[in-house]
Amino acid sequence: MANCIFCQIIAGTIPCAKVYEDEKFLAFLDINPVHPGHTLLIPKEHYPMMVDTPDELVASSFILVKKLMIAMKTALACDFVMISVIGTDVPHFHIQLIPRSFNDGLKGWQTGKYKDGEAGEVADQIRGKLH
Repeated sequence: MANCIFCQIIAGTIPCAKVYEDEKFLAFLDINPVHPGHTLLIPKEHYPMMVDTPDELVASSFILVKKLMIAMKTALACDFVMISVIGTDVPHFHIQLIPRSFNDGLKGWQTGKYKDGEAGEVADQIRGKLH
């Protein structure tokens, strides 16, 4: 996709700091890192979101994520690696790997509470759509 920034990175028209590359995937450092080592893993084939991506490729990506997490923990001496699959900023399926330490001061997501009975209703809605 000519207008996709990640496809341009794959094609080499936009430079990146490569962390890993094989025939299916490219991993590179995020240009706006949450922490040093913040890495993006993308498939070389363009799929807008994870739900559009073939199951085999999704499964392979998470096996690779685990390999990258182990390397990041060793190389960066972080306590853990947080992963995120949101996909709204660039419409090309990608997984963010963010090295973290327990005392890094980063706050997580905003959380809330379900109202009485609401959790059961939401769970029922999701279960009803599982195939």
